[in-house]
Amino acid sequence: MDNEIHIPTDVPNGSINEYLSNADEITLGSGRLMLFAGDQKVEHLNADFYGENIHEDDNDPEHLFRIADKAEIGVFATQLGLISMYGSDYPEVPYLVKLNSKTNLVKTSHKDPVSLQHIDMDQVIDFKNKSGLNILGVGYTIYLGSEFEHLMIREAVQAIRHCHQHGLVSVLWIYPRGQSVKDEKDPDLIAGATGVAATLGSDFVKVNYPKKDGEKSAEVFKRSIKAAGKTKVICAGGSSTDPQFFLQQLHDQIHISGAMGNATGRNIHQKSLEDAVRIANATSAITIHDKSVEEAFKIYTGS
Repeated sequence: MDNEIHIPTDVPNGSINEYLSNADEITLGSGRLMLFAGDQKVEHLNADFYGENIHEDDNDPEHLFRIADKAEIGVFATQLGLISMYGSDYPEVPYLVKLNSKTNLVKTSHKDPVSLQHIDMDQVIDFKNKSGLNILGVGYTIYLGSEFEHLMIREAVQAIRHCHQHGLVSVLWIYPRGQSVKDEKDPDLIAGATGVAATLGSDFVKVNYPKKDGEKSAEVFKRSIKAAGKTKVICAGGSSTDPQFFLQQLHDQIHISGAMGNATGRNIHQKSLEDAVRIANATSAITIHDKSVEEAFKIYTGS
């Protein structure tokens, strides 16, 4: 496992120690990121939190914080407003502030997606300093291929630059999406997205797992890892699926493709608190501790 921390040159000398500390903590000393994603309250509205096969506890936003508090995670990513509402009750949780979010009500067929930041980095730094909460980084979503991509790219660049100035870690969510994008999971597009993240100077980039008929996703995903260079690639967890299948896919992403972590939401939080903590710990077992699928699945089942 490559747990060496690369220090971007735009981290000033006075912030290097804080950056090293944040990068080490966010990866639990492994170099890999186990990101628990809790930003879907905006992105997917309540469809991800209430309904068939979703545990009733998930409709309460505090469920996310209970999981983040009890499970082994690198960081819990959500919006600043939610952190401000619950953070004082969960001061030990490591947080990543999501700077932008949009709902899914306006479909791509109607208008190309655009998601501009709700808050700026000065407000994040001010909140971090005054709240005393353990904020390790910031995240931003770019919809590559949208006619508004230039607006999101500019905001993302500024956020990365600013967060590095203060020793924070940056994570980009990059999804090819818009009326000009025919296949959002095309391997070449996903590789293009990770390459964009590298040019923007992000520490990590979260992308969807590529898919192409006749090819193995774990093999074609290698292209995306190489295109990212020193930017570390993590893979979106996607919709809830069979836990053993999820863990096998995660293992393949890391140990075949070369991904440096995962960003998992629904596969964790749609379960009861007990099951959510177990699947999160199983996810960390593979991501952080290099456990096999069989070992991780035993953590989930409690066997």
